[in-house]
Amino acid sequence: MDDRHMQIGEVAARTELSLRTIRHYEETGLVAPSARSQGGFRLYTETDIARLMVIRRMKPLGFTLDQMRDLLDATDRLDAGDGLGADEREVLVERVRAYEQAATEQVDKLRVQLARAEDFAATLRGRLHHAPAS
Repeated sequence: MDDRHMQIGEVAARTELSLRTIRHYEETGLVAPSARSQGGFRLYTETDIARLMVIRRMKPLGFTLDQMRDLLDATDRLDAGDGLGADEREVLVERVRAYEQAATEQVDKLRVQLARAEDFAATLRGRLHHAPAS
């Protein structure tokens, strides 16, 4: 990833998150700007955007801020890799695997909900199609 810095407005546009949401994630310790401009503006990198995208993808699946923080910690430590023993690495991989499994289960539940919603909408369309003209 490149190390070009972007201001929060560009990051918001790229991630489809509001400025307020990005600042909230900063306040809660989920993401931190990589730098600040001389004027004090938050500056972000592609790595920061990737981190925000993980958060954005976890939110609709019902993960809590603590769970997001835990997953990001595990992936950060795995990505750094420095000084990880085999046992510690395996524990981190298992943590990530558990989140992957939870995400897959939630996606399956959402698919069922979506199918039910589509059936409902189709039922309403059918009723409208067969409704007597007024």
